[in-house]
Amino acid sequence: MNNKKSLMNINPLVSYLDKPSSEFTRKDIIDYIADNDIRIVNFRYVGGDGRLKTLNFVIESREHLDNILSTGERVDGSSLFGFLETGSSDLYVIPRFRTAFLNPFAEIPAVDILCSYYDKDGNPLSSSPENIMRKAHSALLSNTGYSLDVMGEIEYYVISEKDELYEATDQRGYHESSPFVKWEQLRIDAMHAMAQCGCDLKYSHSEVGNFSDDEHEYEQNEVEFQTVNVESAADQLIIAKWILREVAYQYDVTVSFAPKITAGKAGSGMHVHMRPMKDGKNVTLENGKISDPSRKMIAGILDIAPALSAFGNTIPTSYFRLVPNQEAPTNVCWGERNRSALIRVPLGWIGATDMIKKENPLEKEQKLDLADKPTFEFRCPDGSADIYLLIAGLCVGARHGFEMENALEFAEKTYIDVNIFAEEHKKRQEQLAQLPYSCKKAASYLRKQADIFKKHGVFTNRLIEGIAKKLEDYNDENLREKLEGKHEETMKLVRKFLHCG
Repeated sequence: MNNKKSLMNINPLVSYLDKPSSEFTRKDIIDYIADNDIRIVNFRYVGGDGRLKTLNFVIESREHLDNILSTGERVDGSSLFGFLETGSSDLYVIPRFRTAFLNPFAEIPAVDILCSYYDKDGNPLSSSPENIMRKAHSALLSNTGYSLDVMGEIEYYVISEKDELYEATDQRGYHESSPFVKWEQLRIDAMHAMAQCGCDLKYSHSEVGNFSDDEHEYEQNEVEFQTVNVESAADQLIIAKWILREVAYQYDVTVSFAPKITAGKAGSGMHVHMRPMKDGKNVTLENGKISDPSRKMIAGILDIAPALSAFGNTIPTSYFRLVPNQEAPTNVCWGERNRSALIRVPLGWIGATDMIKKENPLEKEQKLDLADKPTFEFRCPDGSADIYLLIAGLCVGARHGFEMENALEFAEKTYIDVNIFAEEHKKRQEQLAQLPYSCKKAASYLRKQADIFKKHGVFTNRLIEGIAKKLEDYNDENLREKLEGKHEETMKLVRKFLHCG
């Protein structure tokens, strides 16, 4: 008999099967499909361009369905990834039953399942981004005793025909409500679909960026997720981007996760929040202060941060967003409230546990345990990121922090509690390392610190070389300076990468 918790779950499979998705079995999927007249099964998996790919199956019988779910299917890896040789590119896509969801857009009822890549010998593909993420997290846990929970924020622009009614104030869209923003309902529709597909959502809102030109309006929005294990965090970011584009297509508008839409307007990031976990408990803070394990992880991530840009800022226009003296970070530093820091540790909820009682006198006083809330936030990635490799790189950085001899000293050295853009703190800023200013520079940092990523067998040399070569091929060194004041050429580049990731 269904319990109340399952009945309230918006995911149809969770509600029907009366169990969390982490416990889904092959039989569960078959039973749901048979009992709910599902006609199609779609295998979904991420290609080298960061987008979901699809393999469609029409279900012919229960035996046919059982065979599909028992064996997976063979695909041509050389057409999906640039780093695979044609002669060794036969791969298998193997469904992960815990990721199954009812497709909210299918005209013919369909269940979709995310898949992992396996090689010709039946082993997880060593160089697939998703498997590298798993290896990176496993190496963190086995070598330090700490795991990492993660959550992402997706910022995006909705591009639509110009509407003269209730025009929004330029670059003043933060948490604005309709009718001054036009695409709140699109965002809500997308959130509803995300929740049906198993995403753990925190909230959504309109963001700062809004502007218009002669023909179009550009409205920035953001969706944030709950902090979960690394695999679920990556999966829900991938699914969410697909859903936002699907809903935008239904609305006959364009959604773009591009880091920069035009000069002088807010860019879009994809911030990643992390919390170190030990024995199931969040250890970000200790006695209300940032713990030593957190400081070590922060130090390790900062030490390899320029190389992480190779996974988190992967196109030339990424570096039109990462510009000095703006909110997007360029200095390799961290702080507690400074939004210009590369890593920010927002110290909210400390001692603020009785606000509901104060505002609502009829409520009984509660002693709330808010220990799971604190996180630290990596602020430079954008929508072009390879999500699996980015999270893998953050796990590598967290592990690296425990392996550094001087991690706590490095954390102290890179801590910033002042406005480093102020003239009186200019010398302090000059002491800090900088993020790369181009894809080409990011590639050089990645090659320089490749051994850290390859340690414990996490990243492969072929993958690192393939990514570095791809970044170098953009030949974008000093591109910002070359295009300064050249609006038409800049917009041509923006349009080229409008649908990144």
